[in-house]
Order: sequence, then structure tokens, then C-alpha cells
Amino acid sequence: MVLKEWLEPDAGRPARPVLRGRRRRNAPLLPDQLHGIDGRNVTVLRRQVRRAQLLSLIAQLPPCVVAMEACASAHYWGRQIRALGHRVKLIPPQYVKPFVRGNKTDRNDAEAICEAALRPEMPTVALKSEDQQALLSLHRMRQLLEKQRKQLANQLRGLLGEFGIAIPVGTAPLRAALPQAIEAVPVLLRPSLQQCAERWRELQRQCAQFTQQIEQLAQASPLCRRFMRESGIGPLTASTFAATIGDPSYFRNGRQVSASLGIVPRQHSSGGKLLLLGISKRGDQYLRMLLIHGARSVLRRAPGKTDPLSRWLQQLAARRGVNKTAVALANKNARRLWAIWRAEGAALATAT
Repeated sequence: MVLKEWLEPDAGRPARPVLRGRRRRNAPLLPDQLHGIDGRNVTVLRRQVRRAQLLSLIAQLPPCVVAMEACASAHYWGRQIRALGHRVKLIPPQYVKPFVRGNKTDRNDAEAICEAALRPEMPTVALKSEDQQALLSLHRMRQLLEKQRKQLANQLRGLLGEFGIAIPVGTAPLRAALPQAIEAVPVLLRPSLQQCAERWRELQRQCAQFTQQIEQLAQASPLCRRFMRESGIGPLTASTFAATIGDPSYFRNGRQVSASLGIVPRQHSSGGKLLLLGISKRGDQYLRMLLIHGARSVLRRAPGKTDPLSRWLQQLAARRGVNKTAVALANKNARRLWAIWRAEGAALATAT
């Protein structure tokens, strides 16, 4: 994994730059490449520094703009550098790569970040707080446990099916059928299946605990409570959206939010001919999944209702199909959540 940074001066001050290095077991001993320019875009610094010495070096610099790739641990380093009085820019790695000249080296990569950060329209990522990262970590751990639970359930169904024991789809049928099913298999297999069944029940319990913890955190947040008043938005989606977006001011409009989440059409246009493809699927896959699943739940209950949203969903589903309608509602919800946050965020931040 790579961490890259770049420093630019404030209003005419001489510039000082930053780093690029690799995360390994001996990461504190590995050098980081620094690259810096002054107010005239002239390179004034190219050097390597040990990771353990990085913060002490940056602390000696005048207030600068520090740019780095938005990769793993970038938010931690960004918070540390911001605490020293500098302004931090996090740039998505895919926007840095086109600026790399020549071979891929630490020196060229650091210079590429510098070049990318100079572009006035370069997209940046909001610097996440520790609480936002902690909340997303809870979601990631819950997601991992859910994946393991489903894998183990499918494994149990497959093994029992080899002995003629078919269990209907769903958690409840599997839980009810496991005790008798284990007794029906050969004695040699019973202890192993019993251990797998106990592990599956433990994963269920852990998933429920993580879900309950996330729901409690969402209920304690005025912003998340406001989000959950929208159709198709529950505690998981509300908390993930708030922690992933981080700061609504980083987006000029709602379309930029939905585009960053990959729920807008991908384009392949040329010669004035507009060609729209499927959704781009960029950005956070987990948040996009939650938004679309929430939209599906609203769409499933729309038939028979007469409110404006339900009528729009029914008409759109008749014209374009259920899947495109669900994505359209997810797009609409992402924009609405951003608009709510932008308009009411200050008031919600002071609410209890």
C-alpha cells in the first residue's frame, strides 16, 4: 500500500512537500519520498525521510497545503498533519495516475501528486474524523460476519444435500432443521457438522449485536434520525451515508454525490453523439448496495398506494422495469440526503 503527499505554500510562501512510501511490516524504517514546489511552481525540495520522522519534519514547516492520495491510513495522516496547522487535500488515486511521467518510482509518484493537486477542478475527498472511521469500521466488521454467516449456511446446506436432506431457503428453516438433519447423517460427520452449526449460530448472534450497536448509534445522531425519515433509508444506510460522505460541502450539487457513488449512467460519447451505458458503479460499493436495497423495499410496497412517490415508481417501473426504477430511486435518495444535510446540517449539529 502506498501513501503519497505533497506540500504547497500559502499565498506566496516558499513551499515544502511530502511523501510516498510502502506499508510493510517494517514500515517505520522505510523511506518516504518528498516533493515540494514554491509559489512559482518551481521544485524546491526532493528528498526521502523515514516515516517515523515525518511529523517532526512537517511540524517545522510554515502553514502549507498537504496533498496525498486517498488511500489506506491517509485519513489518519491527514488528521495528524492538520493538527500541525496545515491544510490537507486527499486526492483519489485514479486521478493521480495520469500525471505519472516515465517509470513508476517513488519520486515520479510524489511529483504526480503535486501536479494533480495544482488542478483547480481536481476532486478531493473529505477528511474523515475518528468517529466516522470508527463507525465505518463497525459496518465493515458486520459486513464480514454476514458474509461468513451466509457462506457457512450454504456450506451446511450443500453438505446435508449430499445425504438427501434438502432444507428450504432462509435462516429460520435452517435453524429449525439442523438438529434433526445432523442426527440423520453418518456418525463420522456428526461432530464436524455440530461444530459448524454452533459456529453458524455464533455468527448470527454476533451479526445481531453489531446491527443493534449501529442502530443505537444511528438513533443517537440527530442527522441520522433526520435521514431515516426518508423512504428507503434505515439506520444502516443513514449511518453509512453520514460517515462515508463526511462533509457535504465537498460536493457542489446532488448529482456529484450520486456520481461519486456510481449510481449515474456511464458515458462513452464522441463526435457529439451521446451514448449512455449502465451505471458506472464507482465509489463505495457498500453504500451503493444499501441505497439500492432500500429503494427495492420501497418499490415492493408501492403498488396500490396513491402518494406521489408511489405513483412515480409505478409509472417508471411500467416503462423501464423494476431494476432501473430501484436505481433511479436510490439516485434520488442520495441527492435528497445530501440536500437535507446541506440545508439542515448546522441546525441538526446543535440538536440533542
